[in-house]
Amino acid sequence: MRPVRTFHGDPGVTPLLAFLLVVSGSVFNETTGKPQPGATVTLYKLGQAGPESLESVKSGPDGGYQINRDASGPHLLQAAYDGVTYNAMLFPGRPTTGVQIKVYQTSRKPGQARVETHMVLVESGPGELAISESYLWQNDGKSTFYDPSGGAFRFVLPEAAAGKVKVQCTHPAGGGIPVERAAEKTAVPGVYKVDFPVKPGETRFDLSYTIQGTSFAGRSLYAGTPVRFVAPVGVTLKGDSLTTMGQHPETQATIYESKSGVFEITVEGQGTLSAGSEGGGEDEGGGIQQIRPRIYDRFHAILGLTALILALGFILLYRKGAPAGGRAQ
Repeated sequence: MRPVRTFHGDPGVTPLLAFLLVVSGSVFNETTGKPQPGATVTLYKLGQAGPESLESVKSGPDGGYQINRDASGPHLLQAAYDGVTYNAMLFPGRPTTGVQIKVYQTSRKPGQARVETHMVLVESGPGELAISESYLWQNDGKSTFYDPSGGAFRFVLPEAAAGKVKVQCTHPAGGGIPVERAAEKTAVPGVYKVDFPVKPGETRFDLSYTIQGTSFAGRSLYAGTPVRFVAPVGVTLKGDSLTTMGQHPETQATIYESKSGVFEITVEGQGTLSAGSEGGGEDEGGGIQQIRPRIYDRFHAILGLTALILALGFILLYRKGAPAGGRAQ
């Protein structure tokens, strides 16, 4: 284990340090509005083998820190505080001094954190459905919603998924790199929790699972947030709670909405999102699982469209020449 040093003051760069990578700055607590002492700041070197921890220090009484390492290339600077980590990317050619890392107090209560968008992509193949759900959280407060025991993010997994689900969590301000987390069962049947903080700003949770058959049922835990379903070309969704909103101009996928917290969906036809948007023909004899990466690329664009629908209040947003929308990672 590497030693953790405490930084005191702002030493200058000596001739010896001129040959080193000097990373310095301060840790600032946005919740209290004051510099944060005692935070653990770690410098990572980014390479093909993954992040390599170089050195850790503690921020001083004034929140200041300094790390001196003989290293080159891209680096990640991470501050750990109150059970949560906060990142700052260091790119070659960019200043590495005066780097401020913002941290926040954590709270087990949501505060101003809420689910703004819940999207469900339904793709159909021979005898099975590939479901991709995306929950978009927005936290407008100045504290991080984090509940390690209860789970800040909870969701209902359809019984037909047999408890098998992949969960990826993304916080764009932290570099936009998806982090895989395990879904843990709760005391409530069918309800799962995920140990991941909802920091100020945007946080996204992506779920993917497979269901055998042509129908599934579920419910939402987030009252007031409608569930929007996306069906690619060739796929039709039917359900008493569904309302058709229109088609996405780029992919021609049909968007449905369910304002009910409980839904039962019957799926007719077959199709995948990328096959429908790229003319098909590539997926003969393949499988739904083979196109998973391309599905997510298209799904993000649809999320951007849905955000516009929410903001403008239109039933259908389809203007000639308008951008399809998209979301930065």
